[in-house]
Amino acid sequence: MRARFIDLHYQTKAKLSRLRKQAEIEGAYRVAKRIHAVVLNSDEYTSGAIAHLLDAPLSKVSEWLRNYEMYGYEGLLEGYRSGRPCELSEKQLVEFADIIDSGPVAYGFLSGIWTSNMLTRVIADEFGCQYHPGHVRKLLHQIGFSVQRPRKKLARGDPAAQDKWHRYTYPNLKKKPVKKGRR
Repeated sequence: MRARFIDLHYQTKAKLSRLRKQAEIEGAYRVAKRIHAVVLNSDEYTSGAIAHLLDAPLSKVSEWLRNYEMYGYEGLLEGYRSGRPCELSEKQLVEFADIIDSGPVAYGFLSGIWTSNMLTRVIADEFGCQYHPGHVRKLLHQIGFSVQRPRKKLARGDPAAQDKWHRYTYPNLKKKPVKKGRR
């Protein structure tokens, strides 16, 4: 079987190179990779060679090239990814935000700070949905809250003594490999 190559005009090739750089700047690395595959194919690289260079499956490289031939640049862009739908409705999300605003003590917890496990339990009790504690932060972000992580700092600690401990005492406590020739 003979390899097929896309014949690009030099201006089109230059435009694709610019679009690839722009996609990389914007963080659309998959789109940049697809554009790069088209440009490499126009430079007479086979699909197998492109797959090896870009560390991509041969079937995907062939699909990218076919999409470019059929739809042009638009065929290389990302499609809409639906993902798993949220189990909570908009009304339930508003209720959940109100519960968070009222605080954990008002809900019946002893702690004054929300944790992911506590919020997971609230969602299960109030709405009957099971969420993983790691996914709760995404849900919080969706409704306008941010996850705060506590800083580990002594409340009444001497800053100079802490700095001395971090700089001198702690590094000496860490295990270091013995250098060859010295004992």
